[in-house]
Amino acid sequence: MASSIPPVPPLPLTPAPGRMSVDFEERVNFARLREYRLARAQAAIEASDLGALLVFDNNNIRYLTGVAIGEWTRDKLCRYALYTRTGEVYLWDFGSAAVHHRMYCPWLKPEHVIASYTTMRGATAPAAGLPAKAVAEISGILEDSGVGGMPVGVDFAEIPTLFELQHQSIEVRDGQQVMLDARQIKSPDEIALLSTAAAMVDGVYQEITDALRPGVRENEIVALANKRLYEMGSDDVESINAVSGERCNPHPHNFSDRMIRPGEQAFFDIMHSFNGYRTCYYRTFAVGSATTAQRDAYRRASEWMDAALTAIKPGVSTDQIARLWPAAPEFGLPDEKTAFGLQFGHGLGLALHERPIISRLSSLDAPMEIRQGMVFAVETYCPAADGISAARLEEEVVVTGDGVDIITRFPSRELFVTNPY
Repeated sequence: MASSIPPVPPLPLTPAPGRMSVDFEERVNFARLREYRLARAQAAIEASDLGALLVFDNNNIRYLTGVAIGEWTRDKLCRYALYTRTGEVYLWDFGSAAVHHRMYCPWLKPEHVIASYTTMRGATAPAAGLPAKAVAEISGILEDSGVGGMPVGVDFAEIPTLFELQHQSIEVRDGQQVMLDARQIKSPDEIALLSTAAAMVDGVYQEITDALRPGVRENEIVALANKRLYEMGSDDVESINAVSGERCNPHPHNFSDRMIRPGEQAFFDIMHSFNGYRTCYYRTFAVGSATTAQRDAYRRASEWMDAALTAIKPGVSTDQIARLWPAAPEFGLPDEKTAFGLQFGHGLGLALHERPIISRLSSLDAPMEIRQGMVFAVETYCPAADGISAARLEEEVVVTGDGVDIITRFPSRELFVTNPY
């Protein structure tokens, strides 16, 4: 039984509606969102030779079930879901959380929501045999669903669980690629959530510009952003990079307790989610004043950004975009592996990195077609001639019928000088 993945629905302008549901406007329709995601998953699994998808990645679990538990579960591997070719969804969740879901998630069949067997990443005694018990339950459902004996796509799993799947004669395939096939085209509801998440960061950057002055530390800006995002309704502030002064070059991808001084550059990347849908949103500032070298680096990073944004449209391939960016030696790094993630594009959705990935490291050898309805971030980086400063830019875009709509709206055309002297 073969099926093509459903085409993207017509795209409206990308709104950032209020975060509450109301009776006087059509905003995000969560029932429609869940139906769309399952239809995408169904088409993706039918296009494969899999009998089912067994997922442990929280983002894949949420995509298939519409159920989430917060950051606490991110690294526990204590939850898993099964989606069969016959359209049945099963969720195993942590202890009493399964009872809660049976009460409050009416779109799931109560008998399909089950307490999980979890080793807590190996902390429980191996002699208890919990992976064997978990796989026996899964195997029984595969047989009852009529897909026993067919390959099962797994995104990732604990090694004992993987061994047990093989021991119980379940053929394991790479299920992450099938899930990424499903997730790469966003519905209008998903786009509205992504746009709302970006709008929240717009507001945080305004507060950062007010606070960014000599004497403030990088970690204080991180604290400010975390506090404001959670006040606004973020459900997970995944990470915030705060980089200033001599830490700008090379880019360390973290934050520290460094105190910011007059005339320095500082850049930030805010990664959070609203209803699961994520941002990756850099902005660069000069504190008090800016030098010629800093402005020149910012201008060059902006030119690389503009070249990419102008070229992106349906039918263009990712290698065409990557070739618009400088090779690693052109901005001071020895090779594309070292430069990976600096001149970069990556899909956004329930995960921070989805399709498409745009990079000279991979796209030149394995390009993929850009399609309407994709949402991704575009990032550029340019070190300054002073050997210390650097510019880091990022825009999130929705691919429309003839180009892109930029949903990151905090000003970025020129280097923003905060609290000028």
